[in-house]
Amino acid sequence: MVSLGNIPPTIWWEDGTVRMIDQSRLPLVGDLLVCNTYEGVCTAISGMAVRGAPALGVAAALGVALWSETDGVDIAELDTYLSELDRVADEIASTRPTAVNLMWGAERMKRFARANAGAGLDALRPLVLAEALRVRDEDEERNRAMGEHGATLFEPGSRILTHCNAGSLATAYFGTALGVIFTAHAQGKVAQVWVDETRPVLQGARLTAWELRMAGVPFKLITDNMAASVMRRGLVDAVIVGADRIAANGDVANKIGTYGLAVLCKEHGIPFYVAAPSSTVDLTLASGDEIVIEERDEREVTGVTASGVIEPRTPEETRAFDMLTQSGTYALGMTKGHQMQLTRKGGAYQFDAWLRIAPPGIEVYNPAFDVTPAEYVTAIVTERGIARAPYGESLAEACCDTGALHELG
Repeated sequence: MVSLGNIPPTIWWEDGTVRMIDQSRLPLVGDLLVCNTYEGVCTAISGMAVRGAPALGVAAALGVALWSETDGVDIAELDTYLSELDRVADEIASTRPTAVNLMWGAERMKRFARANAGAGLDALRPLVLAEALRVRDEDEERNRAMGEHGATLFEPGSRILTHCNAGSLATAYFGTALGVIFTAHAQGKVAQVWVDETRPVLQGARLTAWELRMAGVPFKLITDNMAASVMRRGLVDAVIVGADRIAANGDVANKIGTYGLAVLCKEHGIPFYVAAPSSTVDLTLASGDEIVIEERDEREVTGVTASGVIEPRTPEETRAFDMLTQSGTYALGMTKGHQMQLTRKGGAYQFDAWLRIAPPGIEVYNPAFDVTPAEYVTAIVTERGIARAPYGESLAEACCDTGALHELG
């Protein structure tokens, strides 16, 4: 029985602020970020406190609305307001280059503001906020529809492998690829989920495993390089992943390591499915060769991050930690480039650390995504239905406004 009530919402609007789960510290520390300015939303996006293509689209919309409700209230001229809203939306969209939903959310807010400018500035500001809230609500609706469509792809007893995190945490709520798994499990079709750890940031081990455990879905965690072995042993019936951008021809950009899984699926005769909302499909790109691939900090590869809470066992330990943190966050002096900070957290003490595992001074290549050619993709699940090759036709249909169709193309 799936219990999604144990999984909190990812990002929402409350008391004039944008609030979100800090995914950079999950699963061992559950912190809530409160963004009072759009710059705070930008920092949360670039620092991966919020991540996942659909969630980034929601973050962009809410970030623009947050600007409108704070800095925007001091602007008296409509043309100035619209110009500044465009600037803020573009700044938010530039924080990460690969996920098209981020740009989609920002562009949607720009178009909406200009389309409704005739209402006058005083009426436009609340309309902008209402549109951002609509973006969030529509995301959950799309995800649930996607889950229903995608669940039809699986037979009872399916053993499904997934990579990275395409669950509720990657969306406003419910999830894309993991949303399909949640729905299929509720229908009695899922025997087990194989969870790739997903190097180098470990979203699978940290986030997907946490969500599946909270939802009561049976799973086993494996390292990325074990996937080929479990496939060869006949232990995988299907693979389903999310996407950060899908080109018009069906090429899929997703977390690094996805392409390798697709190649393995073709070798072993295993279907390879992608689940993503139609907003992730970028019909302006002819193929995946045009997708900009984000490269991230080398420290993701040369070391590991860790967060946790220290609970003192004796009064002496409490006094020692109180002394270290009496002026706020305390950075410990460590050798070999290791870093650790302590912060008082109620009656305990939170630590955030980065620990080096590779030799200093080495060169690192750290692309965050790869592109899987359409020829390796069995089907793409959207909220409108299931798209199959030729994707040039079925994806165009999935992105039109003709209503949901179960089989596209």
